[in-house]
Amino acid sequence: MTSTTVVPRGLALLVLEDGTIVRGETYGAVGQTLGEAVFATGMTGYQETLTDPSYRRQIVVQTAPHIGNTGWNDEDDESRRIWVAGYVVREPARVPSSWRSLRPLGEELSGQGVVGISRVDTRALTRRLREHGSMRAGIFSGDALVDSRRLVARVLASPSMAGADLVGEVTTTEPYIVRAEVEPRFRVVALDLGIKFNTPRMLAALGIETHVLPATATLEQVLECAPDGVFLSNGPGDPATADHAVSLTRELLARRVPLFGICFGNQILGRALGRGTYKMRYGHRGINVPVVEHATGRVAITSQNHGFAVTGEPGERFDSDFGTAVVSHSCPNDNTVEGITCLETPAFSVQYHPEAAAGPHDAAYLFDRFCQLMSHNRGSRNPDSKPHSARGGAS
Repeated sequence: MTSTTVVPRGLALLVLEDGTIVRGETYGAVGQTLGEAVFATGMTGYQETLTDPSYRRQIVVQTAPHIGNTGWNDEDDESRRIWVAGYVVREPARVPSSWRSLRPLGEELSGQGVVGISRVDTRALTRRLREHGSMRAGIFSGDALVDSRRLVARVLASPSMAGADLVGEVTTTEPYIVRAEVEPRFRVVALDLGIKFNTPRMLAALGIETHVLPATATLEQVLECAPDGVFLSNGPGDPATADHAVSLTRELLARRVPLFGICFGNQILGRALGRGTYKMRYGHRGINVPVVEHATGRVAITSQNHGFAVTGEPGERFDSDFGTAVVSHSCPNDNTVEGITCLETPAFSVQYHPEAAAGPHDAAYLFDRFCQLMSHNRGSRNPDSKPHSARGGAS
């Protein structure tokens, strides 16, 4: 991504790989950016969306017509920076209105070099992406504006999301620890494939000490932490490129270490169990996606952000190298696999975000389920074993 100075209300163009060109006005930084155009349907939580590492190399189209109303604060970030490749909105707020706001959204986009475009009919654009699928795109303004054929050529020369290996671009470079906020009960290793801040926060509230390790962590580095369980985080890119994470997951499954994966982590567990993954037509990105849990019939409204999915049918049972597993959850909108549960190994995953920042809290109980899985596994190993606070180990 390249950017220059902000030029208020200048001409900006959004160019899709099918040759569609949409005129608008500059928003944020000015220059050129390339990525995959996707739409997000959330009516709130734009700051969390922008700072979600799962949006790496994606140009996000906000379907909600008014964006920036509450400005930008320093508390709602979900990672260390904005990750979106570009930002498309209809009506940016003229003046933010929130006691928590420290600066306008446009100012933050400019400061972080995020090229955006406003005054766009985002509903028409969303319909096009739904009908034709997510596609490569570019936003151009300022000195980057040249004739349309050259702009389309730049877009067509940009890489596809299929085959994109992006985890290494978003993962932490150094391990770190998030301490439990209450009496420690468990120690968990979180493999950072693009983790959001709210995940270890929610684990901490349950008495879990979280050791966040880079995506390159080895089995030895994981086991050195003496974890009660391992968490596979969300993240960007094509899961077919995540060979290391899949291999590590298989090693952990073989050792019966309790596993819980979300979003990209669901795809990693699926591939570790021998399932395939595929690129969806336009994916699920929003905070109102229904999911059915087949064992109970319960429907949860969930927060999601994914453009790839695991192959399978709702409720399907299948064999793996680690015993029988089941497609435990699915989306009633399109029958997409939304969760996998191993029946003979302590592991499960969901395609959505139970930490839901922003979003509904219907799925927060899954963190309790992870605790139950770790507790049962600990008891089956040694009925007299105690929580980490009483038995030492890595700190």
